[in-house]
Amino acid sequence: GYHGERQDTKFLREKAYETGYPVLIKAAAGGGGKGMRVVTKAIEFEEALLSARREAEAAFGDGRILIEKVIENPRHVEVQIFADNHGNVVHLFERDCSLQRRHQKVMEEAPAPGLTEALRESMTNAAIKAAKISGYRGAGTVEFIVDPAKRSFEDGSFYFLEMNTRLQVEHPVTEAVTDIDLVEWQFKVAAGEKLPLSQDEIRLKGHAVEARIYAEDPENNFLPSPGKLYGLHLPQGEGIRIDSGVEEGDGISGHYDPMIAKIIAHAPSREGAFNRLAHTLAHTVVAGPRGNVAFLHALATLPVVREGKVDTGLIAREATSLGSWPHQLDCAAVARGAAFLIEREQQRIAVRARKRSNEKSSPWNTLDAFGFGGSRETSYALNSDGKRVT
Repeated sequence: GYHGERQDTKFLREKAYETGYPVLIKAAAGGGGKGMRVVTKAIEFEEALLSARREAEAAFGDGRILIEKVIENPRHVEVQIFADNHGNVVHLFERDCSLQRRHQKVMEEAPAPGLTEALRESMTNAAIKAAKISGYRGAGTVEFIVDPAKRSFEDGSFYFLEMNTRLQVEHPVTEAVTDIDLVEWQFKVAAGEKLPLSQDEIRLKGHAVEARIYAEDPENNFLPSPGKLYGLHLPQGEGIRIDSGVEEGDGISGHYDPMIAKIIAHAPSREGAFNRLAHTLAHTVVAGPRGNVAFLHALATLPVVREGKVDTGLIAREATSLGSWPHQLDCAAVARGAAFLIEREQQRIAVRARKRSNEKSSPWNTLDAFGFGGSRETSYALNSDGKRVT
C-alpha cells in the first residue's frame, strides 16, 4: 500500500490501482474503525476517500489517509507486550480478537485457538522486536492479521496491522490467563522499577473469553440505545469477572461510548470458559436501553465459534442467525400486514356469528367482495416507530 505524505486525490487513486483492489482507505491518525473504508472498485474510490477524510478530520483532527491492500476475512491476533526503563521487554502471550463488527471488537479470547507454538513464537518475537526498536515503555499491544485465503493459520505467515500504545479494553483476558495485574505493572514501570517477572516466569493458565455488553440495538443495525438503566443484573460466579462503570439507576448517554459492562470468563479449558460465559449471559438482565446480551449469548453458543473457526467476517455472515439484521425492518409494511390479518379474522368472526344465528347473509352488511354500499376503510392503531399506521 501507500503510507506516504502526498495526499492529493489523483495520486492516491493511482496508488490504490497499483496496490490492487480491494483496498482499504484508512485514516493515518485513526483507531476504532473510524476513518476506514473498504473499496472494491475504482469507480467507488473518490467518494469513499472523501467520506473517510471527513470522518477522520471530525474524529482526530487529521485527514491524512493511508492506502492498504485488503485482506478479506482474516484472523486478528494481537500480542500483549510490556517494557520497562531498563531495557527489559516481555510478552504476555496473545489474544484472538477476530469476532468483530465494522472493525469493532465484540468478543475476545486468550490464548488464540488453533495457534501453533511455531506461529506463537514468531508473532511474540516480532512484537518484542517492534517494542525494542521503537524504544517503547509500558503496556502495549502489537496487532497482526493472518490471511486464510492464501496461507493456513498454522504455517507461521502473518502481517503487521498496528500497535496500540495503551492498555486495551480486552486486557482482562490476558490478566486471567497469566494471573498478572497489568495496571499494577504500569505503576511499577512508571515509578522506574524493573518488570516483576522475566519471560521464562510468565506462564499460560487456562483459557479466558470476554464479551462487551453495550446499550445498542442489534435488531436496528446496532444503533446506540441511550436511556436510564431501570434494571441491571450481572451474575457473579466461579471464574467470572465483571468490569463495569455503571449501575442500576444510571443513565447511558448518547454522547459517549454506550458500553455497560464487560464479562470475562476463565476456566481450565476453552470449552469451559465459553460455557461459563454463555451461562452468565443467559442470566444477565439489562432493562431500559436496548442491549446486545441476547446477541452475545447467541455468538457464544454458535457452533462455528465453539469450534474456534473464527475470522473478522463471521459476524456479518451469521448476522441473521445471531438475531441481528443489517438493515432496519420495514415496520410500516409489517403493520399493514398485521392490519390485513386482523381484518380477515374479523370477517371469519362475522361469518361464524351469522351461522350461529341462522340468519341469511345480507348483501348490505357482508364484508366480502360481493357487498353493496361502495368501498370501506378501517383504521387500526398499529405502532410503527411510535407512529400510527393505517
